[in-house]
Amino acid sequence: MELSEFRSKDAEERNAEIEQLFVRVFSDSEGESEGKLIGDLVSNFMAETDSKNLNIFMATEGGEIIGCVIFSRLSSEEAQVNAFLLSPVAVHPDYQGEGIGQKLISFGHDELEKNGVGLVFTYGDIGFYSKVGYEKISEEGVEAPLELSHPEGWLAQSLAADEVQSISGSSYCVEAINKPEYW
Repeated sequence: MELSEFRSKDAEERNAEIEQLFVRVFSDSEGESEGKLIGDLVSNFMAETDSKNLNIFMATEGGEIIGCVIFSRLSSEEAQVNAFLLSPVAVHPDYQGEGIGQKLISFGHDELEKNGVGLVFTYGDIGFYSKVGYEKISEEGVEAPLELSHPEGWLAQSLAADEVQSISGSSYCVEAINKPEYW
């Protein structure tokens, strides 16, 4: 298995493959409508988000994409914070349970840290994300960009310090994920 960062030069060949991976994974686990919703999100990320605000990492096996994670910029009124939001994550059903998602997330964290990113956030299952260092946080410490339907799923990890520091003021995500249906 090879871990790498998706580059814009790969776009023509890989965009559809990445989108289809997410559609399949989320359709299989959450139903066809969720697969379409997440597939649209991924398509919008790749079509509309400036590359300085988006990092996509993939796992390949024999040239086939078997896993993918997407990190998009999370901004705040506190300008000195360099943060990204992890969402979504997909591993091909034939490869699930092998730790590929965890390896991809850790690889992404390492690459982001090299580029000066200090905080990463996600909104999801603490049972899964705690395996790669995420901890539950409160919105009193860091406000989510939109109202959370499940506040217990608001998670963060510091890449630069021992713990996640509070951030004052509102936070903002990129336009592709700035929709209530994702929160």
